Amino acid sequence: MLSVLRILRYSKEDKLLAKSLKNIFGFSPENIFLYKQAFRHKSVAPEIKKGVKDSNERLEYLGDAVLGSIIADFLFKKFPFKDEGFLTEMRSKIVSREHLNKLSQKLGLNSLIKSNETNQYRSINGDAFEAFVGALYLDKGYKYTKHVIIDFIIKTHVDIDSLTTKEHNFKSKIIEWAQREHKPIEFNVVQEVGNGYNKQYIVEVKIDNVSFAKGRDYSIKKAEQQAAELSFAKIKSLDTERVFNEPPL
Repeated sequence: MLSVLRILRYSKEDKLLAKSLKNIFGFSPENIFLYKQAFRHKSVAPEIKKGVKDSNERLEYLGDAVLGSIIADFLFKKFPFKDEGFLTEMRSKIVSREHLNKLSQKLGLNSLIKSNETNQYRSINGDAFEAFVGALYLDKGYKYTKHVIIDFIIKTHVDIDSLTTKEHNFKSKIIEWAQREHKPIEFNVVQEVGNGYNKQYIVEVKIDNVSFAKGRDYSIKKAEQQAAELSFAKIKSLDTERVFNEPPL
């Protein structure tokens, strides 16, 4: 009776959101307002207290922790003979912002997001994915959330075997290489472009005072990874000795 009364109070927008979630995951929300908040970006969220907006950021924080726990348990059971390093790396690949962005789009969650943020290169889709997990956890509990994440998402939309061979942390790899070769390495923010939500950072990688590559993204961490990946590719494709004798770019 309570669920029926709650549904009768739903607006047309609420009913459309509930129908979308039913179509994607096969369940009907108990509390649609949690999911509305999960897909509400801070760019459109009303201020509920000075400096605090009714956005999806708190749910994102909760979803990040819940998702990490579920994925850790899944990997622990799937790979009984793998060590901690492998399990940690695999979890990082699955819950990385880049991977969650793609999952969000693949599932169609990106179409549910309310936002004034139009730039597709930001982490808005992955953030909403984590917020959705937080909302699902509060609405249905841990056991049901685990069922949805594993059975409807991981087993259906994630190629675990492919991820095991995919390079992920290029910054760590290139730092390890530089240390092995006794080459000093630097990651420097050389420029900031734009402002507010649209600010981008340009990061340069220098090895032995030679500029190797530059990365550009909305977070310094991602710009570093991009620059590291480009540098790593250059090291693999060119003769190392010749690279270090080239003049700076």
